[in-house]
Amino acid sequence: MLRNFSSLEQKQSPKIESLPPEERGKYKVATIPNAICTARIAATPLIGYLVVQHNFTPAFVLFTVAGATDLLDGFIARNVPGQKSLLGSVLDPVADKLLISTMFITMTYAGLIPLPLTSVVILRDICLIGGGFYKRYQVMSPPYSLSRFFNPQVSSMQVVPTMMSKINTVLQITLVALSLSSPVFDFSTGANDVIVGLGCITGFTTIYSGLQYASGKAIKKI
Repeated sequence: MLRNFSSLEQKQSPKIESLPPEERGKYKVATIPNAICTARIAATPLIGYLVVQHNFTPAFVLFTVAGATDLLDGFIARNVPGQKSLLGSVLDPVADKLLISTMFITMTYAGLIPLPLTSVVILRDICLIGGGFYKRYQVMSPPYSLSRFFNPQVSSMQVVPTMMSKINTVLQITLVALSLSSPVFDFSTGANDVIVGLGCITGFTTIYSGLQYASGKAIKKI
């Protein structure tokens, strides 16, 4: 039975060595963008802790650095041969969502973002994660196992964000950055009104993009 399983595994997984050089990177795990994403995930609890402790200045600095690394890993993946991977297409949005969700929760605790907006953002992300795992199960070919489920070479799938999702991500990051910088730079009442308006727009795009993901438009099988 073990021999049959191994034979089936080899048939369903592409032989990386036989692929063209530009295609091999898709199945790599150890890439620079993936390492940067992992570092961003590791830094997320620290940033959240600083917000909860009302240490807004260092939290703002670290959040800005995290945003810069997000741009950096995307640039490397797009422009450096062999650095764009299927794992990265999943890991990058996971790192972003983990950071944004942590910021929304902790900033709501600190009184910087209203609870209703945070509830919408977190509920959407929970649904996306659950839907992503279910979609992965749907496109995965048998036999089923935990190791094969997380193996990017088996029934490969790629997350392709919609335009509305990209807009929503930018709005969420902008809202967090402005709200976090408000106590740092002591914004005026007018500036705070702008933040409120931005929060309303962010709430709308969060719901709209969530419905797009629910339809399966952002996930495709390779």
